[in-house]
Amino acid sequence: MVTKLSKLENIEEESLSFDDMNADAVRRHVMQATRNFKNSWRNLAQALHVVWREKLYRKWGYDKFDQYTAKEVRIRKHTAMKLIRSYMFLEQEEPLYLKEADAPEGPKILPSIDAVNLLQRAKKNLDEKGYQKIKDDLFNKERDVREVKKDLTALVFQRRKDLDPEQERTKSGKVSVERFVSKLKAFRYEVEALHILPGYIADEIDKLIKKIKDAQK
Repeated sequence: MVTKLSKLENIEEESLSFDDMNADAVRRHVMQATRNFKNSWRNLAQALHVVWREKLYRKWGYDKFDQYTAKEVRIRKHTAMKLIRSYMFLEQEEPLYLKEADAPEGPKILPSIDAVNLLQRAKKNLDEKGYQKIKDDLFNKERDVREVKKDLTALVFQRRKDLDPEQERTKSGKVSVERFVSKLKAFRYEVEALHILPGYIADEIDKLIKKIKDAQK
């Protein structure tokens, strides 16, 4: 009974502390709580990325990453990999937003994971101008993701309509090459970080990436 009463007293004390706050203090508290809530997916994604990259789950008795996520994190592998891919995309393509989230003056609101996923689609399907427009709508203007998704669909449709068959094949080829280079970069990172192959393999991958980029010029 004493324990229950003490818990109730703590809750009442917390309520009183909010009641004692002036309006500006409450407003600042709500804004900070919002930032923490919206940044929480990044914190989980970053941690899962380390676990996946370093295969730490094996040290904890799990043979596979999805076994660990299902048992301890209580999320499906699909969800875990969605978080990891979103974090890696920001790390590779928009690192400034991750740095802003860690700014010493206080965390800025990180775009939602749905916004980041939509931006990944824009990167794959639009030219640089279209990509920047979608990024501005999502990250700076903070437009509703559903509305921006409609705009992205329209932009992709119009772009494909404007391209003749030869241009479309060229565009498709470039996208395939970019995806291959992206996978090469990710594999090189694992070779270097996890030491799964001799170090000179990473150098050879760098040379191959450079040759591919030179061939595209």
